[in-house]
Formats: sequence, C-alpha cells, structure tokens
Amino acid sequence: MATITRFEDLEIWLSAREFAKAIFQTYTSSEKFNKDFELKNQINSSSGSVMDNIAEGFERGSRNEFVNFLSFGKASAAESKSQLYRALDRIYISQNEFESLYLKADTVCKKIGAFMKYLNSTDHQGSKFKNRTAPTRNPKP
Repeated sequence: MATITRFEDLEIWLSAREFAKAIFQTYTSSEKFNKDFELKNQINSSSGSVMDNIAEGFERGSRNEFVNFLSFGKASAAESKSQLYRALDRIYISQNEFESLYLKADTVCKKIGAFMKYLNSTDHQGSKFKNRTAPTRNPKP
C-alpha cells in the first residue's frame, strides 16, 4: 500500500470537496435560498468544514489527532444533512436535489467512519512520532 503524503490524495477529502462544491452550486443558483443568509452561510460553512477538518487532521501528523479531526468532519457532514432538511422544508430545494445532496453527505460520513475504523486498528502512530524512542526509565534501587 502506498503511503499518502498529501491530504489532497485522500479519497475522503476528494469526496468531501465534491460535496462542498455541490452544496455551493445548488444553493448559489437558488434565488430563494440566497435570501436566507443565515442558512446559506451555515450550510456552506458546515459542508466546507468537512474537507477542512480532514486536511487539518492529516497535517497534525498524529493518528489520534487525525481520528479526532475526522470525527469533527463527520459531525460537520451530519450537520449539513440536517440543514438540507431545513432547506427542503422551506422549499429552497427540490426533493431530487435534497436526495442527491443527502446521498453525497451520507457517503462522505460512511467513508470517514470506515477510515476512522481503519486508523484505529493500526499500530502506526503518525509522522509526528517517527524516529522517537521511548524514554528509558531508571530502575528503582
């Protein structure tokens, strides 16, 4: 298995980016939605936060921190799914748009969850801990 050295090469980041782009394209084309500044800004922010948290966690160089940031990203995707319901209920998007965007968000959630499970099953601690040795303890006299 090849080592990934850039967050841009992660499948989960690419999926999150596509989701954020789809949200932006859907909502910026809706005149009604553009007038609801709070919801528009909130869903654009939460959908973008998914990819941002993946990137930030990756760059931390620690498996545990990465998993923590992945959980933030997964939560942001769930937040976006909830906001999609509000957009649907306010008739800003059609049922088809809702289903398409919800499926993208749900797929991102599942991919992040699977990746978290994988990372939690490995012994690799991350690049932050590369070449570190465990401290030696002085035995008690």
